[in-house]
Amino acid sequence: MNGYYSLGLTDRDRIDASFGGGLPRGSLVLIEGGHGAGKSALTQRFCYGFCETDHSVTYVSTELEAAGFVSQMRSLSYSVVSHMLAEQMLFLHADVDTRERMDGQDAGSDDREMLTRLMQAETMWRSDVVIIDGFDSILLHDPRFEAISDANDEDDLMQNLITFFRQIVTDGTTVVFTVNPESLSPNTLRPLRTVSDVYLDIQTKSVGSEIRRNALVRKFGGMGEQVDDSIGFSVQSGRGISIVSRTVA
Repeated sequence: MNGYYSLGLTDRDRIDASFGGGLPRGSLVLIEGGHGAGKSALTQRFCYGFCETDHSVTYVSTELEAAGFVSQMRSLSYSVVSHMLAEQMLFLHADVDTRERMDGQDAGSDDREMLTRLMQAETMWRSDVVIIDGFDSILLHDPRFEAISDANDEDDLMQNLITFFRQIVTDGTTVVFTVNPESLSPNTLRPLRTVSDVYLDIQTKSVGSEIRRNALVRKFGGMGEQVDDSIGFSVQSGRGISIVSRTVA
């Protein structure tokens, strides 16, 4: 058995090769980037590649509901409907805006315990790979985190989270989570960066009408093959993610 989960699609793009043949089994993968950096698109490519190589995936999104997720994946030519119907892929929408119910009543505090609900959702953790897109939103909307962050006392909660994630990955499950570093304090980001086995920092630069994206590889433990320090990529409708090689004059 390989020590990593292949990202597949080797006849279509260079994602798998660029990331050393896949993500290490039993690893924590942190992907950072600002708004519009391409975090979601990258994890959606990972998700589709895992499914195409017969790995089971749980994908949690704080922004998209099921219909929107399927539509977004289709726009990138990553159709996952068959994988979802075959129960190879589980999609979950984390409704972080739980303060307002559809009937206009305030949601109870139990409904806002996002972290507790996440950790107690046993079914989602049974997949080979679990992707949590927008983990910072889950943190920020949890009442316990709100209370301690106001006092700059995040250490205990973050250590409990890290202990939980470390228990999850002991059986080979790989957990990928995306965060916007602009929304979290250094006290919250520091332990996430430290504990991660793979740490990607997506940087963007506007050149004319083009947005250039680079995933800076801050850390990549347990890689299958050599991984470059910087991985340039583009996001295109109808094509999805493509690796971009740039030369410096």
